[in-house]
This record gives sequence, C-alpha cells and structure tokens, in this order.
Amino acid sequence: MSLLPPLDKLKIPVIGSPLFIISNPDLVIAQCKAGVIGSFPCLNAREGEGEPNMLEIWLNKINEELDKYNQENPDNPAAPYAVNHIVHKSNVRLQQDIDICAKWKAPVWITSLGARPEVNEVAHQANGIVLHDIINNFFAKKAIEKGADGLVAVAAGAGGHAGTLSPFALIQEIREWFDGPLLLSGSIANGGAVLAAQAMGADLAYIGSAFIATNEANADQRYKEMITESSADDIVYTNLFTGVHGNYLKGSIEAQGLDPNNLEVSDSSKMNFSSGASKPKSWKEIWGSGQGISAVKSILPASDLVKRINDEYIKAKKELV
Repeated sequence: MSLLPPLDKLKIPVIGSPLFIISNPDLVIAQCKAGVIGSFPCLNAREGEGEPNMLEIWLNKINEELDKYNQENPDNPAAPYAVNHIVHKSNVRLQQDIDICAKWKAPVWITSLGARPEVNEVAHQANGIVLHDIINNFFAKKAIEKGADGLVAVAAGAGGHAGTLSPFALIQEIREWFDGPLLLSGSIANGGAVLAAQAMGADLAYIGSAFIATNEANADQRYKEMITESSADDIVYTNLFTGVHGNYLKGSIEAQGLDPNNLEVSDSSKMNFSSGASKPKSWKEIWGSGQGISAVKSILPASDLVKRINDEYIKAKKELV
C-alpha cells in the first residue's frame, strides 16, 4: 500500500529516532531540512517551576523554522517532524504534553512503552498519525488494536530500549497480517541498510545512534567521540539502568566503575519516568547506542550524515540492479 501522508513526503525513507536528552530543536530542524523526519522525546523539553513551558517553545521554534524554510524552498520542502510520548503510567507529564502537541498539530506522533487509545484519539483529532514502537508481534497487534496507524519494529541491535528478535523474523511476522506503515529499527546506520530494511518489507528505516555523533546533537563530546571509536562488540545489552532492556556503550559502563560482563538484573516494576528521566541521575553518563555504529567514523553536521546515507542508498539500489 502507499504510505500515509505525511510519510510520503520524504526524500529518502528515513526517520531520525527520538533520542533521550540528545534530540533537540536544532537537530530536528536539521534532519527535516535534509529530507528525513526529525523527532524528539517531549520529555527532553524541560523547564523549572514557574518558567515558560519549554515544549511550547520548542514546537514554536520547529514550526517557525520549517515554515520559513518551506516558503523559501517551495520546490524542495522540508520533511515533517515527529514528537515522541512515553505513555508509561509513571509519566506524569503525559496529558499536558499531548494537549500541547495537539494544539500545535504535530504531524507525526511516536508512542513508546505502552499503547494508549486515548493518546491515539487526540493525535487523530489533531490530524496527526501515530506510530507505536514494539519489540514483538504480540505488542504489534495490541498497538494496532488500540488505534495506532503504524509500527516501529525495534529489533535486535537497536539503541536504547531494544528487542531481541532478528529483524527478518519480526518484519516477516508483522507483514503476515499488517499492510500499514512499518518502520524498522536496529543497527541501521548506512544507506545499504536502509535499502535492506525495505527489501525485507519495512517502509522506512528508523535511525538513531548515527545522529548522536552530529554537530547539532545535545550529547557530551566524549559520547560523540566514543560513538565514532566503537563497534558492535562494544555494545552491552542490560536492564540495569532503566528496568527495561537496552543497548549501551561498554566504555561508558566501565567509566562508571562497573564490570559490563557482570551487571545486576534490575526490577522492571520500579521503572519510573515521573522525573522525565529515562534512567536515574546516578547513571546519567551511561550512554545508549545501537550495534550499527561502526559505520559512523566522524562527527559531522546532520545534513552531511543524511547526504552520506542518501548517496549510499542510491548506490546500493544501482548495484543491485
């Protein structure tokens, strides 16, 4: 089937995934101008008590910048942007954030850690579409039953809260019953991998870790450098830091005095997003990353990264032909 608007407006079939702390308006705007969907977790937009609402400020900036760009470049418009909502019950900001995103008519909503029909309804009333991230076929069916328009299949090797299933198995099982928008996340950091995702049945690739090592990303310089210096062997899969299994850079774990080969198992029932954090402050320098980072050799502008991926994507298609 053809992709739902506005997913059909992309120069290349890529969404920049929402990166906790790291994704900010500058990165989102750069991604969209380069032709891929830029996204950010709403929880990244924080403000102190009595201060202006930061999410409002961010959305205003993103909309203004992209509207201006589109007016100046009518033949080469920017891609739309996406907002990410952690819909876990511990997120006390959820209602406030979805109301603000509805007010600004965010075009794409990405929901994580639970499927909530009421969130989908608000998004649809604001003419947005909802993509829900899942790690297996069971949760995929639940998400569509509860009103999501599309799915982000988070396979083995993805950064952050990753699943364990092979992308081949996960995409195959979902495509047996679902013909709507389907994205694949997991070790995708070059254009050949984007094409491979489409070949196995996904519509779009979901790329996160590669964007950490960009100029616009709100990441520690040491984090960016570690991304460029690491490979798949340097990724550790654990639930110690958030209660949910995810992939992290071995070097950042060792820097905190921990043995990455002997990490404790966390109690998933204690997962809590009430403070807006994905992990306790004591783990703030434990850095997430997917397994595909060996393709990331240097820190560069987000637009240059998108161009590199696009060039590789075109080259891969020509070589297959």
